[in-house]
Parts: sequence; C-alpha cells; structure tokens
Amino acid sequence: MRQMKVDKLGIDLLTHDPVVILKDMEGKRYLPILIGPFEATAIMLALEAQSVPRPLSHDLMKSILDNLNAKLTKIIIHDIKDSTFYAKLVVEAGGEDQEIDARPSDCIALALRANAPIFVTDKIALEESVYDKKTEEEEMQRFRKYIENLKPSDFKES
Repeated sequence: MRQMKVDKLGIDLLTHDPVVILKDMEGKRYLPILIGPFEATAIMLALEAQSVPRPLSHDLMKSILDNLNAKLTKIIIHDIKDSTFYAKLVVEAGGEDQEIDARPSDCIALALRANAPIFVTDKIALEESVYDKKTEEEEMQRFRKYIENLKPSDFKES
C-alpha cells in the first residue's frame, strides 16, 4: 500500500464534477477521484480548518468515534469497479480493528478531521494514478548531472 495525501480539489473539465486529487508522499503520482459537491465542501472545510456553526455529517462521525472511545486509524482506497472507487475506514475500537465500507470521499473527509493517514493499494496506485512527468524530468536531470560529474576515483574502495 502507498500512503497519499490530499493535494487539491478541482473540477473535472469533462464532467464538471468536483474531483479530489490525492498525491503520493514522494510527489510522483496523482490519483484523481470524482466526488459529489457536498463531499467536496466537507473536504475543503477540513483542508482550510474552517469551523461551521453546527456539525456537518463528517464532524458528527468524528464526534461519534470520539465519544465511543474509537479511533480512525487509517482509510484504504482498495478497489475500482466500473469507474467507481471503493474504500474502507479502519476503526480501532475496544482494542480491535473494524473495517467499514464507505465512499472514498466520505473516508477522506473523515480522515482529514481525524488526522488519519490515507492509503491506496498498490493496484489502484499503479493502474489508476497519473505519473507526474515534471518530477520525473527533474529526477532524470539530477541523475544525468550526477553521472556527468563521476570520476574514476569515485569507484575506489575506501
């Protein structure tokens, strides 16, 4: 599994639906996930640490977990079928982990409120994410520069 974080929210140019963009911790891969407008608002409020006068659904979920002495330990985006992503909340309660099926957008909104890590299975990360070509080009330039500056003495045993 790969840990990811929310990079930004945007609008899909084709569908005009909100999209959340996850980025891996190395900043090399991006995973766009179409979400609903209410979930986009909930994610944006959490990203900007804005408070609301009354708790929204994800605030309520967090309060329920807190009051039951349960903890969201992580979320996992684990599958995709017919262009629909599947995710689960991993909640520690009573010393045991419970996995709860949920939409990725709800998982992300809750994870942001609970400071829980976001994970994506390797299958999803490799098959559905987009590789950042700019990062790849920068790494290649650094590698070329390193190779160009190598000297025979760099290969001596110490």
